[in-house]
Amino acid sequence: MTEPLPWLAPHRTSPFVGEVLVPGSKSLTNRALILAALGDGPSTLTRPLGSRDTQLMTAALTALGATVERDGMTWTVSPIARGGSEPVTVDCGLAGTVMRFVPLLAALGSAPVTFDGDEHARRRPMATTIASLRSLGVEVDDDGRDALPFTVMADGGVRGGEISIDASSSSQFVSALLLIAPLLPLGIDLRHTGAVLPSLPHIEMTVAELRRRGVRVETPEPGRWVVHPGPIDALDVEIEPDLSNAGVFIAGALVTGGSVRVRSWPEHTDQAGDAWSRIVPAFGGTVERDGDDLVFSAGGTLDGIDLDLHDVGELTPVVAAMAALAGGPSHLRGVAHLRGHETDRLAALVAEIRRLGGDADETDDGLVIRPRPLHGATFRTYDDHRMAHAAVVLGLRVPDLLVENVVTTIKTYPNFAPVWERLMTSG
Repeated sequence: MTEPLPWLAPHRTSPFVGEVLVPGSKSLTNRALILAALGDGPSTLTRPLGSRDTQLMTAALTALGATVERDGMTWTVSPIARGGSEPVTVDCGLAGTVMRFVPLLAALGSAPVTFDGDEHARRRPMATTIASLRSLGVEVDDDGRDALPFTVMADGGVRGGEISIDASSSSQFVSALLLIAPLLPLGIDLRHTGAVLPSLPHIEMTVAELRRRGVRVETPEPGRWVVHPGPIDALDVEIEPDLSNAGVFIAGALVTGGSVRVRSWPEHTDQAGDAWSRIVPAFGGTVERDGDDLVFSAGGTLDGIDLDLHDVGELTPVVAAMAALAGGPSHLRGVAHLRGHETDRLAALVAEIRRLGGDADETDDGLVIRPRPLHGATFRTYDDHRMAHAAVVLGLRVPDLLVENVVTTIKTYPNFAPVWERLMTSG
């Protein structure tokens, strides 16, 4: 297949001032889809995200026996029909929530389910998913790879109980077990045994969504979750806007000295992207609530920062792009786990910032970025949507910056490129 031509990122010489309403949260959409598929009746999702990741999730759940009926911005999900015994194959693409959540759902069935994905997906850490399945007594055929592809040999006999895992490379390993726990006869008493957990807000989101559906979840101590067995109530939900995806527009406003109104920003949320309200002031900007919206504005200068992004690692690529344009050096900490994301994001960010003439180095757990004059070049995305977001932010200040495969943004934001181009070339 022919690779698309690199895309010329919009460049601005004036401040960007505008407003955006970003599509629904991918993290919330995929959790809501799974819990609806495991629920005790049909559930309706309003304003879910329609992107590659959520399409992969709906296809996976449909393969396992759920039904998803779409009517514009409303999706109705009927639970998985039990009793199927035919082998099926699930395409994970490059979606972490599919490759790590759905194998645990497959373990509840009674048929072999094979999982595979994109080329990059075969390099993502999966050992903990496979170990979790085996700890539950499920046979997994992976030819010793601890990676995709593999087959879950479900026999309907999973009971649950006490289980310990090392989820230090991804919080998704914890969420995967929590999501199926209510349907296990013994529930789950789960302990994390490794280093400090990354992306804790995503686990808190999973717990909150379970509790909204009547599931009893206890957190008796840090790194331990006790989920009691019982039904998962059907629930009609409206999906919040994806605050992580809002970050690229917030960064666009700050690096150009402008401002952006992000519509319908929740007052209370478990999304990692809510951290933008703390990151922007660190760069010297301001954040104000105006009714249902948040308004992010640049300060007099774009300051260098020293931030621990351990809990919100997915924001790192866009933060790094801002740091490369700041007036002083920046240190991003606590994100060693990004080496196992869609690509090794730390190595990729260093390589691409340097490709533009910048000065960046990896540390044990993050990045050091020292601003230097940048020049145009082709910015590689490594099929990673967050790398593409970093690229377009840099392009606002760096003329002649070409983005390789900007279409990879469909993973979580359909039509991102034309939306960005329209906003950034107006005014």
